[in-house]
Amino acid sequence: MRDLVEDLAEVHRAVRREGGDGDEVVRVTMRRTYDTERTDLWSALTDPERIARWFMPITGELRPGGHFQLEGNAGGDILECEPPERLRTTFGGPESIVTVTLTGVGEATELRLDHTVPLAMAQSVAGALFVGPGWDGAFLGLGMHVAGEAIGDPREMALAPEVVPFTRRSIELWTAVVADSGATPEETAAGRHAAVAQFVPQDLDV
Repeated sequence: MRDLVEDLAEVHRAVRREGGDGDEVVRVTMRRTYDTERTDLWSALTDPERIARWFMPITGELRPGGHFQLEGNAGGDILECEPPERLRTTFGGPESIVTVTLTGVGEATELRLDHTVPLAMAQSVAGALFVGPGWDGAFLGLGMHVAGEAIGDPREMALAPEVVPFTRRSIELWTAVVADSGATPEETAAGRHAAVAQFVPQDLDV
């Protein structure tokens, strides 16, 4: 059984502001290398039957111009789909954009995820704390899936007691990234509080 908290060290995390006045966005970037070929990782990311095994059930058409809906979660439109290299979608709204890029690294594959939202929506780089811990959980589930490890229901796993230390550590890591990326102490504290309320509400008094 893998150490879930140690698994977080496999991911590179960054957040920054981009763009000019009136057109600024906050970009969350994550990278991780998976020990599988690019075509297999692409399949895990785009085959509805496989997505349900590590993330959550999904309906729709994963093709350019198609629309998808995650059960009980976000939906979006497929903006680009270039197998087995690049997938770009809206996610939960027309201005929230997720781009996934796969790059072969020998027999392994690096996955890069970029999630951008308007600065007006994120308010500051501390907005990364609204999405970062959730993406950490997805990266974990994907890694377990391509490694052939049993997950069961991924949504139940995300709420399991043994996953709580993983989520707490994820929030700590994202808090540090946000603080190092130019957020004020007040913005960082507010972002951390929002992340705790969303992902580990039992820790609100901490």
